[in-house]
Amino acid sequence: MDQQSPQLVDTLISARWIIPVRPENITLENHTIAIKDGVIIDILPSDEASDRYEATHGLDLPQHVLTPGLINAHGHTAMTLFRGMADDKPLQTWLEQYIWPAEAEWVDETFVHDGTQLAMIEMLRSGTTTFSDMYFFPNIVAKVVSDAGMRAQVSFPVFDFPTAWGQGPDDYIRKGLNVRDDFKHSELVNVVFGPHAPYTVNDDALNKVAMLAAELDTNIHIHAHETQQEVDDAIASTGKRPVERLNELGILGLRTQLVHMTALNDDDIQLVKESGSHIVHCPQSNMKLASGLCPVQKLLDQDINVAIGTDGAASNNSLDMFAEMRTAALLAKISANDAAAFSDWQALEAATLGGAKALGLDDQLGTLEIGKQADIIALDFSRIEQQPMYQPVSQLVYTACGHLVTHSWINGKPVLADREPATIDIAEVQAKARQWKEKINGERR
Repeated sequence: MDQQSPQLVDTLISARWIIPVRPENITLENHTIAIKDGVIIDILPSDEASDRYEATHGLDLPQHVLTPGLINAHGHTAMTLFRGMADDKPLQTWLEQYIWPAEAEWVDETFVHDGTQLAMIEMLRSGTTTFSDMYFFPNIVAKVVSDAGMRAQVSFPVFDFPTAWGQGPDDYIRKGLNVRDDFKHSELVNVVFGPHAPYTVNDDALNKVAMLAAELDTNIHIHAHETQQEVDDAIASTGKRPVERLNELGILGLRTQLVHMTALNDDDIQLVKESGSHIVHCPQSNMKLASGLCPVQKLLDQDINVAIGTDGAASNNSLDMFAEMRTAALLAKISANDAAAFSDWQALEAATLGGAKALGLDDQLGTLEIGKQADIIALDFSRIEQQPMYQPVSQLVYTACGHLVTHSWINGKPVLADREPATIDIAEVQAKARQWKEKINGERR
């Protein structure tokens, strides 16, 4: 009987370790991922792969670990051009005296284009393949993302007051829905509602967002409970805690992403649980702005989905999701007074599958499984700083390893190879960043 011919696939990636995230707590050694038409079709021992498959492209990474691409579930990408401009300030001072005036002066389509490209390079080189953005000119963000072959949820902002991109709630919503229509057939870009926060959007506008989002089956991405002061002010002005008000207005739900959520009591947590909303934890930004502590372990104990985000580089100041994972894991232990809280595996899951669930993409992303999109990253673990290697997932979460990302694929297409982005010119983006710094710095003198 003739031996069956190998199946032709697009790509075979072999590595020393593969951490698929699902099944849980599993690390595969000396395995290979087979990719065809952008989808994972097999994960098998490497010594069997060459007999079963013939690939157009093959890559052997004998000292690397493969994981799902990380999902940065909250940020303001263009604000990377404000990195380090207003450090060591409390949130309201940072916003009202520094960031909002700078945005009024500088933010336009070119600023957003250049800042988004700068952020995307940083994210790609530290393992992020999907990110959620909330910023002005979402039409520009969506195009930059699409052109680069990266994946993003683009949240169009809604405010009560005028900004560089809109005049008021109805104007923001109209423009945002136009952007959504423009990208409704995109495989990479999902345009969603981004009401800024309970204290910057009135009841009528929030109610309209809730109704339209339900009608269109679209996500809602909103800052909430970022500080205790926000909660206290809300009670003083409305008699309600922010999530209570959001729930009454129809904002909470299965497709809602609540960002920050530091000042929570048991009633808040119960409302989030009952609604099925997701929480996006931004530990480094929360720490830097002294905003408060998100009770991650309490949320997980209630089966509430937790994702991780970096926030913008103006308040972090890094977009490295590996650094964010480490901080989240360590901070949760202090917050819960429990060294077992938010384990390394739970932190990795929050940065992958947790993010995918929050964005409504867990049927496509967040794990390395047959049938899912081939969004994959590779890290070189040959360096002395990674030795000895007892548990690869421990090294991923508890050592500084974002700079060890060497390769990444999105929909099976290489977007980073040997740390060089395939679709964005680093030298050009770096030159533009310097020009922006000189322009902004010169005006501030």
